Amino acid sequence: MKGGKKIVCFLFLLFGMGFNLPFFCEEDIYTKLREKMVRHQLLSRDITDEMVLEVMRDVPRHLFVDKRYWNQAYEDYPLPIDEGQTISQPYIVALMTQHLALKKGEKVLEIGTGSGYQAAILSCITENVYSVEIREKLAKKAAETLKKLNFNQVKVKWKDGYFGWEEYAPFDAIIVTCAANHVPPPLISQLKEGGRLIIPLGSTLYFQTLTLITKKEGKLNVKHILGVRFVPMVGKAEEKRGK
Repeated sequence: MKGGKKIVCFLFLLFGMGFNLPFFCEEDIYTKLREKMVRHQLLSRDITDEMVLEVMRDVPRHLFVDKRYWNQAYEDYPLPIDEGQTISQPYIVALMTQHLALKKGEKVLEIGTGSGYQAAILSCITENVYSVEIREKLAKKAAETLKKLNFNQVKVKWKDGYFGWEEYAPFDAIIVTCAANHVPPPLISQLKEGGRLIIPLGSTLYFQTLTLITKKEGKLNVKHILGVRFVPMVGKAEEKRGK
């Protein structure tokens, strides 16, 4: 899988070939931590999609957070990133991805790039990933991280995600990784017939309901999944809340 590394620490081989032993041992440790994460946090709950499980095993989540958090990268909780934002706990990333039911070749839009981790996960399922981030610093850093880790199929843009990304619409799926008290109309209009949109809906100050919306014959079918807590969507969405 792209971006994933499965490295076994063979002591004699590495010494003989002149490799940096601590690096290889460290990578092996994170591989084991990812496997533990999948086993105890995903399989023990309701994550059953084999592709999602495989991708979660392979993508190095620790490389999307500051090094001081590497030892916590595979724990069952969110972690802070720049600009007062967070990277969602692994279970929520897997759950949202599973509910999108992506297929290879489909086009997906992410609102809220953050660290770039969710985009990396999506890009291992389909090569058509478009991600929008309203914070310039985060957009640039995520783009650099994704490029460095060879997730080159992800396109990142600095703009207000409330308006989607009209240039590449329509999308088979849209994932919103920030909370809103309503679904931005531009996202609905950019969602293809039969498309799926997942978003944390509700109070942006307290808790929200992770909501899956499917567009069928111009109508929106709504499914409530579970209670969550995400950072609020800002920009135009924030203006709407103030009215």
